[in-house]
Amino acid sequence: MIQHLSETRGAADHGWLKSRHTFSFGEYHNPERMGFGVLRVINDDAVDPGMGFGTHPHRDMEIVSIPLEGALQHRDSVGTSSVIKKGEVQIMSAGTGIQHSEFNASSTELVKFLQIWVRPKKLGVEPRYEQKNFSTVDKTNRIVTVVSPDGREGSITINQDAFFSLTDLKAQKTVSYERRGKGTGLYVFVISGSVDLQDLTLNARDGVGLDVFDVIELRAQEDAEVLLLEVPL
Repeated sequence: MIQHLSETRGAADHGWLKSRHTFSFGEYHNPERMGFGVLRVINDDAVDPGMGFGTHPHRDMEIVSIPLEGALQHRDSVGTSSVIKKGEVQIMSAGTGIQHSEFNASSTELVKFLQIWVRPKKLGVEPRYEQKNFSTVDKTNRIVTVVSPDGREGSITINQDAFFSLTDLKAQKTVSYERRGKGTGLYVFVISGSVDLQDLTLNARDGVGLDVFDVIELRAQEDAEVLLLEVPL
């Protein structure tokens, strides 16, 4: 088990961009935080109104964006132009190479989002983009799959044997998560609120990686939103 408290994450302040890094990224390098299995990056980004990341390349990486507040404008070299908001999940499979830009779609409000990088199962695939709105799916006290290798349960697909799930837990409620893959670990990231996991209490933006598990139980101390990332180790 590895535990990463919110305040121990790496930090970057570029003025228009404020970011916290669960794992090594950019100028933040920690040899003990190089990822969790194929999970390479969890960046917690806040971008000022009208600002963003100019066009830049990626290759052989699965990049998932989950907006938490505001709206994110995405454009890429495969012809995608879209805006994603809270409740939606986006994946960009960089494959043989893709260029993209991401900007705050608002001129007045912050955009906050998680950007998650996963090493792909197959290299050199054709670049691909997908997004889906999960805001109408009831996640209250239940776990909803939003990313999977095969699009199960209406999820978007990833080029890896990985499963991303979300749950909105009400105070004092409990949910169970059962392993879906083989040779996988589970990274639990608390987006908001507070939950108990085994003998740990996790607060907003805390994370825990479990390398051995079959079933876990999460119990909310207060209303909480939790992201569960099951990835090959």
